[in-house]
Formats: sequence, C-alpha cells, structure tokens
Amino acid sequence: MAKYLAQIIVAGAQIVGRAFTAALRQELRTSQQNAQRSGGGRRGTRRAADDNVTGITLAEAKSILNVTDLDDPEKVNKSFKHLFDVNDKQKGGSFYIQSKVYRAKERIDLETQKDTKQVKDPPSES
Repeated sequence: MAKYLAQIIVAGAQIVGRAFTAALRQELRTSQQNAQRSGGGRRGTRRAADDNVTGITLAEAKSILNVTDLDDPEKVNKSFKHLFDVNDKQKGGSFYIQSKVYRAKERIDLETQKDTKQVKDPPSES
C-alpha cells in the first residue's frame, strides 16, 4: 500500500513540475513577443514592462484620454480631469470607466516621467 501511495505522489509531483515548466516557458515567450511588438531592444522591453505594470498600452492610454501629443501635459491633465469627474460614481458615472481613465493617466505619466528623466540626467562625461 505504501509503495502505491509513494508512486502516486511521485507521479503527481512530476505532472505538477511539467505544468509549471510549461507555464514558465509560455510566460517567457509572451514577454519576448510583447517586447518585440513594443519596438524591440531595451526600449521595447521597457515599454512592455510598463504596459504590464499598468495593464494598459501607451496607444490605448492615448486613445482613452483622446490625446495625440504627450508634449502637452496641460491637455492631458485637462482631459483626465474632465473624464474622471464625468465618470464619478456619485454623479451616475461608471467606476470601471473611471478606473480606465485613471490607468490611462498613470501610463502616460509613467512614460513622460521616464522621458524627462532621460533628458534631465544626460550621461556624464568623465
């Protein structure tokens, strides 16, 4: 009886191990594909990571806030404030849409912060 129980446990562990390995490989493949779609190289990897953090792509964020140029933070903030206030649940709005608007602003802020950080901190020459 103990022999059969041990065989069942070993077989179960092998199945779980294979499933975990397959899931890990699939996640790695998906991550690499996302980096390629985001432009490839370091910049593409960074954008894919930012997309994963906020759960929204930069193009989708621009579309939600109806902005095309990120160089005009006043327009981005104005659009965000309007859409966020309009979709306030207490005013009969949708919490889901309000959260999408918030995530869109968060994603755009993440992109503009990284761009301004690169401009502010140029490589030092020694």
